[in-house]
Amino acid sequence: MAEVTGVRALTGAALEAALDDVARLRIEVFRAWPYLYGGDLEYERKYLQSYRDSDRSIVVGAFDGDRLIGASTGAPLADHAADFAAAFDGSGLDLSQIFYCAESVLLPNYRGQGVGHRFFDLREAHARSFGFTKCAFCGVQRTTDHPMRPDTYRPLDAFWSARKYEPLPGAIAQFSWRDIGEEGETLKPLQFWIRDL
Repeated sequence: MAEVTGVRALTGAALEAALDDVARLRIEVFRAWPYLYGGDLEYERKYLQSYRDSDRSIVVGAFDGDRLIGASTGAPLADHAADFAAAFDGSGLDLSQIFYCAESVLLPNYRGQGVGHRFFDLREAHARSFGFTKCAFCGVQRTTDHPMRPDTYRPLDAFWSARKYEPLPGAIAQFSWRDIGEEGETLKPLQFWIRDL
């Protein structure tokens, strides 16, 4: 196991400077189950543009020296409304009060050092500093009989529940990406989890 030497919040120019490294980490880490993501830098740059555009976005970076080896992003959910608003239809929730904790990616040999908790701690603190009352994220849903599901896979539900997140009934987003080994993009269901701050 390699050692994580620091975890810190990046905003403004520091966030902007880190986004290409975030893109590379997303491509590498999300190739694994359950995302099976066959991404490229062009797709990534378009996807990450919303973090450049939002003045309340954050990247929490995990470092080994100066090298970014993990990252977690967040922004107001309203900044992602075009992608996710439909998932909240009928929930009665005010999207302007929800901070969206997007991906968390960490290279495998740096796991088990508490970085996942720091990712959430720093994003939740950032959300509170802007007056948000809830945090939410979503996770992809795959069938249990999927042929690429590894026997050793452990879902993160227990970790999320320990952080006081709960699945929001009926809040399923549909997001499109290309799975590894496939020619084109297909829609994937993603379940939203939410907690009060």
